[in-house]
Amino acid sequence: MHHASNHKITSIEQAVSKYVSNGAHLSIGGFTINRNPMAAVHEIIRQGIRNLHVYAHSNGQGLDQLIGAGCVSRLEIAYSGNGRFAPTCLCFKRAVLERTIQVEDYTNFQMALRFLAGAMGVPFLPTYSSLGTDIVEKWGFPDQIRLDEPKLASKKLVVMDNPFSRDHETEKLVLVPAIHPDVTIIHAQKADATGCTRIEGLSFADIDQAKAARHVIVTCDHLVSENELRKDSGANHLPAFCVDAVVHIPHGAYPTACFNEYDYDAVFLEQYQQAAGNDDTLDPFFQTYIHSPADHAEFVAMAAQNRLESIRANPVTGYADRMKRGA
Repeated sequence: MHHASNHKITSIEQAVSKYVSNGAHLSIGGFTINRNPMAAVHEIIRQGIRNLHVYAHSNGQGLDQLIGAGCVSRLEIAYSGNGRFAPTCLCFKRAVLERTIQVEDYTNFQMALRFLAGAMGVPFLPTYSSLGTDIVEKWGFPDQIRLDEPKLASKKLVVMDNPFSRDHETEKLVLVPAIHPDVTIIHAQKADATGCTRIEGLSFADIDQAKAARHVIVTCDHLVSENELRKDSGANHLPAFCVDAVVHIPHGAYPTACFNEYDYDAVFLEQYQQAAGNDDTLDPFFQTYIHSPADHAEFVAMAAQNRLESIRANPVTGYADRMKRGA
């Protein structure tokens, strides 16, 4: 049986150039220093893509590098941090303080709901989250941007009375708008040539981020047969029809962790933290680790040196149990 028309395998260069353009609305998967699509992030930086409007739940390394490289102009986000390496990501923090990017701030739960609304195809979802906080009061985007940019919601959020309240009750709800990225990029442990995707361990907001998007790029550590993913089909997260491009990149989330495959590289993340403090050190760092290597495999070999064995995941626990995690 031939399914040639179903095959979506491509290179990271081709996937990024086809689906990520200047000014695109982009969402990337992962959570802080877990399962960021780092190979794709590096490729976006290499291609010099600019003016991205990024949606992130709680992204760390990937988002911070995009901001540090000057790729991002607007951001809708709950949180950006790298655990103990940077409780608030450094390039993100600097860009917010210096107002070089515009930021709209939501709660973690609100961002999850916004992606869910996009995945469901409804225009908004209601929540109690953020009532009584400045998230409701402080808006990041000027009204004019909302008017000029048809892809943006007309309002950050809406506080309204619960329409089901009895007459003697008044109860407030917050409505948060759906997100529909032009493209979502996630990294998964396994995918097949048709785009069927399996994430092991916590999936974070990745699945709704993918289902909400017009186009989806999946990078994967293992390109497996369709039959392998059919064996336990309930463990799959994205059906083939949701995915546009599949890119096989071992260690594609490195230096962030990928459950059951490899842990985060503490030594390299420390190096990044030192470099990210200012542009004078960040630019040469990017030159060395993003622009110079021929491909992701060369970057990993250069960055991890002889540490790949020490960050390899223990098959029983799913993470590296020989790694020193303290400060």
